[in-house]
Amino acid sequence: MSGRPSLAIGIASSASHRRRLAELFGGSEAVLIVSSVDQARRFLGVAGEPAAPPAEAAAHRVVVTAAAPAATALSIDSDRRVLRWRNREIGLTPLEHDLLRCLVGTPGHTWTHRRLHREVWGTERLGRGSDLHSVVRRVRRKLARLGVPATIDAVRGVGFRLALP
Repeated sequence: MSGRPSLAIGIASSASHRRRLAELFGGSEAVLIVSSVDQARRFLGVAGEPAAPPAEAAAHRVVVTAAAPAATALSIDSDRRVLRWRNREIGLTPLEHDLLRCLVGTPGHTWTHRRLHREVWGTERLGRGSDLHSVVRRVRRKLARLGVPATIDAVRGVGFRLALP
């Protein structure tokens, strides 16, 4: 081994997976944990065509179909971090992506404020909750911009859920 420090790079789309990678890479000299290949490329200053997604990438994509044909499916592409509805797409921030992965993965299920905070931010600290409400507000706007009939409903004093028509 050369005298240069090694760099471990971990890529995980959800906050819980990134925490797990941090635990696994704990003994490494230098660790970079990012939420996408594009983010790693930007950080490292690497240009070029994106590599073909690995076989397990399909496991990181969440697709929810309302009672309608597959062409009207609401989906999240975690590799590109976009929300797709019919033939339209809109980009998502890392926080918006992680929030939607939770809600879209279990439509109709109410996620508590604490659990969402843990999954999206990776911490138990809630503070005043304005950070969570801000992300929900932005995601609601993006759903409306795409014309998605699904809504994010607030369950007073508990959390949020994705409601499909």
